[in-house]
Amino acid sequence: MDKTINNKAWFLVLPVFLLVAFSAILPLMTVVNYSMQDTFGNNQFFWNGVGWFKELLDPSTDLGGRFLASLGRNLIFSLAILAIEVPLGIVVALSMPRAGWTVAFCLVVLALPLLIPWNVVGTIWQIFGRPDIGLLGYTLTSMGIDYNYVSNDLDAWATVIVMDVWHWTSLVALLCYAGLKSIPDAYYQAAQIDGASRWAVFTAIQLPKMHRVLLIAVLLRFMDSFMIYTEPFVVTGGGPGNSTTFISIELVKIALGQFDLGKAAALSLVYNLIILIVCWVFYTIMTNAGAERRPTEGGA
Repeated sequence: MDKTINNKAWFLVLPVFLLVAFSAILPLMTVVNYSMQDTFGNNQFFWNGVGWFKELLDPSTDLGGRFLASLGRNLIFSLAILAIEVPLGIVVALSMPRAGWTVAFCLVVLALPLLIPWNVVGTIWQIFGRPDIGLLGYTLTSMGIDYNYVSNDLDAWATVIVMDVWHWTSLVALLCYAGLKSIPDAYYQAAQIDGASRWAVFTAIQLPKMHRVLLIAVLLRFMDSFMIYTEPFVVTGGGPGNSTTFISIELVKIALGQFDLGKAAALSLVYNLIILIVCWVFYTIMTNAGAERRPTEGGA
């Protein structure tokens, strides 16, 4: 039977293309335009070419130094988040029940932190960590621990990291739990017959079956953590000093605080490019690792 091809169906997706063009492509072109121009105010612009990009990538300049310093903080924060949340999410998913009413209860509890808006999360931890009225800050101070995220760099970092772990570990756990639920019982029965240990079941059955959801979890958590803005800005404001000033906070300072649209546009484009490159690297590494674990077709 010949298949009928109706090209008129493309008109059905035309509104989607127009919406994407209006909400994504046109603003991106505006940012590219600003990144190659400079202004002295009064809405008067003049051509600057790639000058802002050269200054941004030059560590000897003020803009380049601030960018590279904030980039280092972002990478350290994202790596710390992935190193904590991914293993912790796997442990939580493995600890959850597989049947009964407790499943629904655990899912609801895990979903609660994800429902809280980002600015509210920052406000909660801002109050929670205060040494005078916050439960966490007051408890640590009562124990003799000199904790103050406003004046101590290490305390500020610890607060921001713990806050993000509390907020987003549930997402990793829910994704891993979905991967575990998709494993047929026959796999566990075969492992039980062979006398496999708990660790062997995890490494040979559960972890390979969670590979796809772990890839999604790593990509989502890296992008979210690398673009984090609201929570640390509400809690620490980028301080003390510039210790928790990430690229997003630095970008807002340049764009709104200094109103340097050219510098801010160039920084935002480089920022976006870094996220795309790192996500592509993560995706390539994890997909290749998964392909190596699969048995070859026709093998024994």
